[in-house]
Amino acid sequence: MKKLIKNNVYWVGKVDWELKTFHGSDYSVNHGSSQNAYLIQEEKTVLIDTVWKPHADEFVDNLAKEVDLNKIDFIVINHGEVDHSGALPALMERIPNTPIYCTANAVKSLTGQYHHPEWNFRVVKTGDSVDIGNGKKLIFVEMRMLHWPDSMATYMTGDNILFSNDAFGQHYAVEELFNDKADPCELWEEAMKYYANILTPYSPLVKKKIEEIQAFNLPIDIIATSHGVIWRENPLQIVEKYYAWSQDYQEDQITIVYDTMWEGTLQLANQIGREISRISPDTRVKVFNISKYDKNDIMTEVFRSRAIAVGSPTVGNGILSSVGGWLDFLKELKFKNKKSAVFGCYGWSGESTRILRERLTDAGFQVVEPEIRCNWNPTEEDLGKAADIAKALCE
Repeated sequence: MKKLIKNNVYWVGKVDWELKTFHGSDYSVNHGSSQNAYLIQEEKTVLIDTVWKPHADEFVDNLAKEVDLNKIDFIVINHGEVDHSGALPALMERIPNTPIYCTANAVKSLTGQYHHPEWNFRVVKTGDSVDIGNGKKLIFVEMRMLHWPDSMATYMTGDNILFSNDAFGQHYAVEELFNDKADPCELWEEAMKYYANILTPYSPLVKKKIEEIQAFNLPIDIIATSHGVIWRENPLQIVEKYYAWSQDYQEDQITIVYDTMWEGTLQLANQIGREISRISPDTRVKVFNISKYDKNDIMTEVFRSRAIAVGSPTVGNGILSSVGGWLDFLKELKFKNKKSAVFGCYGWSGESTRILRERLTDAGFQVVEPEIRCNWNPTEEDLGKAADIAKALCE
């Protein structure tokens, strides 16, 4: 069932309360999500984006109840990823000649995924526009690497709506659709998690793109995202947040991340946390066992932090695979301007702190000199070294 957004603009997407993971199993979903698609019914009838394949038949059937599919003048695909384009093949079976407006890179992604080069693609770039009647136009703005090379946003004049696709979204289900109807604590947590885990590597491009859009001086009354809430109450608040998050964001927080075999490294992690709180009482401290907490939620806390400490025992002349995999993810996100420290226990060979130091340096972190490299279970002397780590991280 379509839901009114503004005037002749309607939401025709899918709220998915059962979704638990995204990007395969690489992103955890704690409060459901949505795939937002939009129907514009001015003199021209326009569909903006679709939903992903599991909901394709439901989407096309519901859309056909709201509008004669043959009266859709064209489709805008802002981004070719399957969560936005998955229903497109089923829809194009019904209306095969309908023009599809998208970027040149989106033609590549759509034909690569669905193998329909015969579709009626209309390639657009930043500044291109199309008239939809009643004095209104759609203006296209390329959003390369936010977060795919094929991404763009679409701005609707007259109603002043920015269809932003993945930018400014969240994996968060809100049946009432709008930000002023959402739980604000959950909303901002999910918005930061989305940015931290998906958009952080592209932060310099986010900053540049926001400045470019601001230079257009377009009035924006609504930001209609492709996931989560539609921003209608003070919509620019999320733009302001993105701008802050794009600039090596940090709060007064230090996060300690570790895994342990026989609890020696656990003792070190907890002692480092206690020392940080003693030395800097106003600093928020979070401690996470990688094997027991969700990696995306941990990474959101790393995003908030000005420093981290990472610990692993030595195993097989290396580090625990849980820590190694997490460090791969950490490097992928390209954090900047954050300190780190290393710690770990060992029985025989003791390579873990050297490996952690190398991996964190490779991930772009400044690794402080103090560390704890503890043979067997920690002694009072070993635990006493936590103060040196805490001082170095708090400076």
